[in-house]
Amino acid sequence: MRVLRRCFLPESAASVQGVARQTKNLRPRVDPVRLSGLEDGDADALEAHDAHDGLRFTEADLTSRDLTGASFSECEFIDLLAHETELRASRFTDVLFERLSAPILLAARSTLRDVEVRNSRLGSVELYESGWQSVQFVDCKLGYVNLRGAHLHDVLFTRCTIDELDLGSAEAQRLAFASTRVDTLDLTRATLAEVDLRDAELHQITGLEGLRGATMNPFQVSALAEMFAAQLGVSVQD
Repeated sequence: MRVLRRCFLPESAASVQGVARQTKNLRPRVDPVRLSGLEDGDADALEAHDAHDGLRFTEADLTSRDLTGASFSECEFIDLLAHETELRASRFTDVLFERLSAPILLAARSTLRDVEVRNSRLGSVELYESGWQSVQFVDCKLGYVNLRGAHLHDVLFTRCTIDELDLGSAEAQRLAFASTRVDTLDLTRATLAEVDLRDAELHQITGLEGLRGATMNPFQVSALAEMFAAQLGVSVQD
């Protein structure tokens, strides 16, 4: 299988939409989450649909806990285990996760705003129909990330590895990947705007029509030629 490797090229790169050369700022608008004056929180006291503000949770184990609809504002989680934790329709605003571990994470229809996830390992992540704004993942290992039908604005993955990223029917604006590997990217019926793939190492893309609105470097576009031809029903022969 041909690998679509990232390469360092001039800032003017080929856009998949019309393969036109253009120069524009595609960087997501994200800032590091900075928190101060936090109080120590009691993870055992967390309940579904409760609101929690200004707390720090350290070495918490939320395995199989039901926190449906819970909200967290200006909170920090350090060394959190969240295997099969039910976070459906939960809300996170100004939250930092450091060393989050979750072989299975259930957070469909959740809301993330000004959230940073660092040095974490996530396996199968259910985040479909969620809403993200100003979210970044740094130095993380991700397995299957289900973001089908999600709304993503200003999202950045930095030095991450992702086995499969499912953006089927998602809407993404200012989504970028910095030194990040994505083995399989599903863009079936996705709607993209100002999505920067130039510094991503991509191995397989499904739903090529969903690339409209993305920017790639010339090497990546060249490597995709065979897939484009197959999509158009063009036979390529020597």
